[in-house]
Amino acid sequence: MVVVGQQTPDFRASAFVGDGGELLELVSEIKQHEAVVLLFAPADFVGSCTAEWLAVQEAWGDTRGLALIGITGDSLFSHAAYADEYEVPVPLVSDFHAGIADQYDLLLSEWEGHQHIPARATVVIDGDWEVRAVEQADPLAQESPSPSERATRELDELGFDLPRPDVEYDG
Repeated sequence: MVVVGQQTPDFRASAFVGDGGELLELVSEIKQHEAVVLLFAPADFVGSCTAEWLAVQEAWGDTRGLALIGITGDSLFSHAAYADEYEVPVPLVSDFHAGIADQYDLLLSEWEGHQHIPARATVVIDGDWEVRAVEQADPLAQESPSPSERATRELDELGFDLPRPDVEYDG
């Protein structure tokens, strides 16, 4: 797994942004923002991951200087349906072959019948490319605090003074 203090791996990948597909480059996001939060999940429509992402969106979504990027093993077509269903405004990267998850060592060898798929994790990266937090959880776990809730402290240390996302799981 990437570790705190290490330089983050760069990537460029297809992402669903707004209402269509485009190429997303991490280098551009880091240049434009003071911090970037990568939200990994195995797939779209995973209940516990969706609950966490919606809480993050509500708590941090309009924060100046902060980029939020979702990364799952699903296609842009799935991302389009997911973004429409849950009104997700953040870029949703398609890590269809798990290359990004592999770079970050956040790869599940098997999950729910899928092979080599991204794990559930939150990674906080500062403007100097340094990994500031790596928090991981079982994709189906209704963990409290969730990975993003645990990462809030690092964003506070970067000067964001953000509320901790309030993740409310169904069931």
